Amino acid sequence: MYERVIFLHILPLNGGAPLDQLFLPTTIHVKIAWMNVSDHLKAILKTLPTKPGCYLMKNQAGKIIYIGKAINLRNRVRSYFHSDTNYDSKTRRLVQEIEDIEWIVVGSELEALILEMNLIKRHRPKFNVRLKDDKRYPYVKIHWNDPYPKVTVTRQMEEDGSRYFGPYTSAWAVHQTLDVLRRIFPYLSCDREITGQDARACLYYDIKLCTAPCTGAIDQAGYRQMILDLMDFLEGNSDPIVKRLQEEMQQAADEMRYERAGVLRDQLKAIQNIIERQKVVFASDYLDSDVIAMAREDGETCVQVFFIRHGKLIGREYFILEGTEETSDSQVMTEFVKQFYTEAANVPRQLLLPRQIEEAQIIGQWLQTRKDNQKVEIRVPRRGQPHELIKMAAENATETLTALKAQWQADTHKQEQSLAELQKALKLPAPPNRIECYDISNTQGTAAVGSMVVFTQGVPDKKLYRKFNIQTVQGPDDFASMEEVITRRFRRWKASQEIGQTPGSKKDPSFTFLPDLLIVDGGKGQLSRAVAVLDNFDLSGTVQVVGLAKQEEEIFFPDRPGPILLPRHSQGLYLVQRIRDEAHRFAITAHRKRRSKIGLASQLDSIPGIGPARRKALLKQLGSIKQIRNASIEELAAVPGMSLTAAENIKIHLE
Repeated sequence: MYERVIFLHILPLNGGAPLDQLFLPTTIHVKIAWMNVSDHLKAILKTLPTKPGCYLMKNQAGKIIYIGKAINLRNRVRSYFHSDTNYDSKTRRLVQEIEDIEWIVVGSELEALILEMNLIKRHRPKFNVRLKDDKRYPYVKIHWNDPYPKVTVTRQMEEDGSRYFGPYTSAWAVHQTLDVLRRIFPYLSCDREITGQDARACLYYDIKLCTAPCTGAIDQAGYRQMILDLMDFLEGNSDPIVKRLQEEMQQAADEMRYERAGVLRDQLKAIQNIIERQKVVFASDYLDSDVIAMAREDGETCVQVFFIRHGKLIGREYFILEGTEETSDSQVMTEFVKQFYTEAANVPRQLLLPRQIEEAQIIGQWLQTRKDNQKVEIRVPRRGQPHELIKMAAENATETLTALKAQWQADTHKQEQSLAELQKALKLPAPPNRIECYDISNTQGTAAVGSMVVFTQGVPDKKLYRKFNIQTVQGPDDFASMEEVITRRFRRWKASQEIGQTPGSKKDPSFTFLPDLLIVDGGKGQLSRAVAVLDNFDLSGTVQVVGLAKQEEEIFFPDRPGPILLPRHSQGLYLVQRIRDEAHRFAITAHRKRRSKIGLASQLDSIPGIGPARRKALLKQLGSIKQIRNASIEELAAVPGMSLTAAENIKIHLE
């Protein structure tokens, strides 16, 4: 038991007799018991600093399970271990799992807030409230630094001078939006070098999906103005565009340039069709606002965001949050605001929320730094149109959550059905909760790669996927490659059992647990190699293994002479096909990457005077074969470790 002791010294009052003559002793010991903690944690709790910063709590496996921030790290972290603290059951479960604590000291509360958000985004601890998405959200990217900017979809914002819009929850919806916008603003999508001197334009110009700057049909200033219009339109600022296009159309008609006037007329009509669908909710001079509300049911939380720009509702997105059980509405909303505006490309002048959030002042300061030091208001409207918008957003969140739950339940039913069908068909003792599938990909035996994909409860668990570069097999031998991959997989499993006996050691969850069902992509040959490996590890009676032939989806068993076929339209067959296709996709992707690296290295290695050291320096400095090929002799010679002769050899061999 660890104790905290407070020392109180009582002073005499009004010049009276010293109290130590009346009450002994003069120092009173007030004992406050802490929860039982390990000696390791006791040592950490004694040395915590009193400065602002972030703390990272870890479990026995060394995995970060919670990240928090504090103005005073010592007071905040120690408070978790007071036995008299009235914490909810979620926090009590957290404390029970804590085996180690790290902290990072920063200079201010604002710095602690920013660090906390970045750490949560990177590590996604299970006890933190977090956006439910393992991938980055998609954005529309305008390559504004290019002379003729393109418009693309990306999941990564960079400080490269581009303009970003988003995030969006659906990449499909983003591409649908761009399909519409491209008909209004026909931006470039090809890789041509734009000189304005090309003899003819591509097909996109003929079908009015490009303005053909390559042939000079539009000059650079005109093209960039069109992209500016597109950006204004994405921001909801359409009135100036409409006014300018009307003036240009009238001028073209007056000058009897009727074809140009017709193009502008069609562009105006398309813009106005979209504007008519945008609901006007405020006067145009009202502050740009995001309206945020949420719905919660059975541990699930859906947050709806309405984007209001220049008085119009230009779009809406919903986001699902994880880890919200037993967390207050205010705290959930606080965490959403912090995480969403870490991702958001743009911050509005005003946030309209259904309730006050914690840390509103410091969050407002942070949002101001993201808004080029313009003040960002955080309001909780109680009446009027802003309050009605909050209610409408909440209703949308409720409807979205209801629809999603119905979809999840339907998907869960299909997953349960597919696993039950596999259990029956394969005569398994229980539904196969963890299924692993293996495939081999190579090109005539070169750059061979094996893939391991994992499905948990019928759903791909991509963080557990692993690839194996084949090391011991020469030539195109899929049987031997499969044997190597599965041997390495179970060798890692065996090592993980030994790691478990070593305090503080970490396990890889991809290999720690045995599969309920192991599928090898192939027929009897691959299956026999997998069985031999399992025999070597004494797992033949523990792990069920089958082979899956590609053409007819025949399933082979080690102890049966012939294969079985699952019913053509069964959920069990669909699941097996998805697992097999995913293993094949993952293997092909890994193989192509490895083959590309080998090809890149071989091109450089074949050049006289270019060895591993120079090859590494060239790639580090210039990035790719294309950049190396395009570089001048002087630029190549300037790479550390290069000589003029070696640079000349590169130009001779790569041109």
